[in-house]
Amino acid sequence: MFTCPLRIGFISTGWMELLKHLKKKLVLLFITALFLFLVFTVKTPSTYKSNPKPSGSPSACSMRISEQTITPLNNTKHLLVSAYMDQRVKDFDIRIIGIFRRDSIQPLHCFFCCAGYLSETTPATILQHPDNFGFPFVTTDVMCQIPQNCSATHVTLLTTPDKQSPSNHPWLPIRNKDTVGQKEENMQFDFTICISNLFGDYNNVLQFAQTLEMYKLLGVNRVVIYNTSCGAGLDRLLQSYSDEGFVEMVPWPIDKHLNPSRGWLHSEHGGDLHYFGQLTTLNECIYRSMERSRYVLLNDIDEIIMPYQHEDLMSLMNMLRNQHPNAGVFLIENHIFPKKHFEPSGRFHLPQWNGVPGINILEHIYREDPARNIYHPYKMIVRPRMVEMTSVHEVIKNFGERYKVPLDVCRIVHVRVALLGSLTLEQLNVDKRLWDFQEKLIPNVDKVLKRVGMLNLTQN
Repeated sequence: MFTCPLRIGFISTGWMELLKHLKKKLVLLFITALFLFLVFTVKTPSTYKSNPKPSGSPSACSMRISEQTITPLNNTKHLLVSAYMDQRVKDFDIRIIGIFRRDSIQPLHCFFCCAGYLSETTPATILQHPDNFGFPFVTTDVMCQIPQNCSATHVTLLTTPDKQSPSNHPWLPIRNKDTVGQKEENMQFDFTICISNLFGDYNNVLQFAQTLEMYKLLGVNRVVIYNTSCGAGLDRLLQSYSDEGFVEMVPWPIDKHLNPSRGWLHSEHGGDLHYFGQLTTLNECIYRSMERSRYVLLNDIDEIIMPYQHEDLMSLMNMLRNQHPNAGVFLIENHIFPKKHFEPSGRFHLPQWNGVPGINILEHIYREDPARNIYHPYKMIVRPRMVEMTSVHEVIKNFGERYKVPLDVCRIVHVRVALLGSLTLEQLNVDKRLWDFQEKLIPNVDKVLKRVGMLNLTQN
C-alpha cells in the first residue's frame, strides 16, 4: 500500500533535478551567445582612428608600367627617364628625371599609385637644368609631393589635374625608397663610375680594358655605362664585364626618340639634345647610385682619376674626408697625355696586344700642362647624397662644400688627341704613374682579352 506514494515522490524529485540542470545549461548558453554577439558586432574606437586608404578598388592600379629607360609622356613632347624618392628638398618627396622640350613646357600634375590604390593628383614643379647649350631639349627634374596617407609605389604625370584611366599612362616605379636613414659605410659599393654615353661605332677596346682593370686595382666596385651603340669588339668586352657583375649596362636608345647631337654646342653641331643626352645620364646615374654607393666618379670612358700619393681611391678619400668632412664634391683636374707621343724604349709595346683595336695607354707618358689662361675642365668624385643636380664639369646644386684636389694629390690621366698640339716633346712633362701598376695591370688585361678571344696568342 505504501509503494505508490514513494514512487510519486521519487519522480517529483527527479523532475526537479532535471529542471535545475537544464536551467544552468540555458544560462550558460545565453552568456556564451551574448559574448559572441559582442565580439562580432561591436568595434573598438581604435579601429576608426586608423588612416583610411585612398579611394579606389584594389585593382585600380592595374597599369602600364614602363620597363624602358626612356619613356614618352602622353600628350607632350617630353620624355621620362626615372623616378626617385628624394625628400632632401623641402615640400617635395619625388624627383622625376626627364628630357623636356624647352619651348613646350606646360603645367603638369603628379599621379600616384598608393600600394594598390590611386591617389588624388598633386601639382608638379618643373626644374629645367641651366646647361642646355642652345639645344631645344634639356635635362629636367619634375618635383612631386606625395598625398597624405599614400604609400606610393609608382608615379606618372598628367597634363590636367583630373584623374584619368591608369592604363592609358606609362607609370614609373619609384626607386631609392630605402635611402632614408641608411649609413654610407653600410652601402653595397664603395666606388661607382658613371660613364655617360657610348654611341656610334666607338671600338677602343684596348684602352677601355686597361682603364677598367686599372680602376679595379684602385678599388672601384661598379661601372655604369649608358649604351646607345658601340663597335663589335667593345660590345663583346662590355658583355664579358657585365656577365661578371663589374659593369652595369643601361640601354640608352635616345636615337629612337630624338636626333641627338654628337657635339656639345647646338650652333656648331645641330641636333635636338646635347651629346646624346650626356647631362641626363650623369644625373640619372647619381640618383641610381644614391642608395648603394658611397662615392661616384663622373668621368669619360678614356679618363682615369688617378691618386698620386695613395695606392687606391679609398686611401685618398679617407684623407680628403678627414681634412674636409663637410665636402661632398671633390674636383679633379684633367691632364692630357697626347696619344701621338710614344715612350721611346717600346717596353710596353706588347706583342700579345697586336691586333687589339684601341690605344695602349702604357706607351704614353708625356703630359701637357693645362693652359690656365682659358677655361680648364675638371671631373669629379662626389658623395651622391650630397648632390642634387650636376653638369659635366661641375655640380650645379649640392648640399655641402666643394673642394679642388691639389695636382700632386690626384689628377686625371687622359690619353687622347693633344689639346695643345703645338707643344714639342721637350715642353711636355714625363709622367710614368701608370707604370707603378704594370705588374698587376698587364696580366689582368691579358686575362680579360683572352676571355673574349682577342688576345694574340701567336706572339711571344
